[in-house]
Amino acid sequence: MERNNLYPIFLKTKNLNVLIVGGGFVAEEKLTFLLKSSPDAKVLMVSPLFREGTIELAKKGCVTLVEDVYKKKHLQGRHIVVATTDIPEVNVQVWKDCRAEAKLVNVADNPPYCDFYMGGIVTKGNVKIAISTNGKSPTTAKRLRQFFEDVLPENIDDLVKNLNEYRKTIKGDFEEKVETLNEFTKGLIEKKES
Repeated sequence: MERNNLYPIFLKTKNLNVLIVGGGFVAEEKLTFLLKSSPDAKVLMVSPLFREGTIELAKKGCVTLVEDVYKKKHLQGRHIVVATTDIPEVNVQVWKDCRAEAKLVNVADNPPYCDFYMGGIVTKGNVKIAISTNGKSPTTAKRLRQFFEDVLPENIDDLVKNLNEYRKTIKGDFEEKVETLNEFTKGLIEKKES
């Protein structure tokens, strides 16, 4: 049976520099979801043309738009790269350039040229859930995102904050604190017997 072997991480994008190559619909979609999840992300977008929506989005975030065709120099100082052009040769060149410089790259809708996928994300305050289908079905990830948005209680952030305060009052070493928190939170997931 096939298995998802991706390793999920949560990046502090305000500490990283992101490059999006392209200015079309897919680029705008990637920027939209990035800024929705991480409004403080630092993004450089390179394209000969940009959609009006992209220009408006850029004004709301820390986004710099450069009207130019992609050149390797645009990778300078970038940590993460997303290639979204409708010219396969350009996307593959971006991938090759990123490989040569050990930069993480995602070529939109082309899994063999991806170091990472931008999955579905659910955010409620401090709680964030990332959903991956291993690049197989963005539609399934979208439906799962909608499901979790519906079932997670609106006050889940209050629970997280309260548990954090409680955690600060627990005495003992790390293992004792973990055991106390596990005992205290066990009731959150236990099924009620009928």
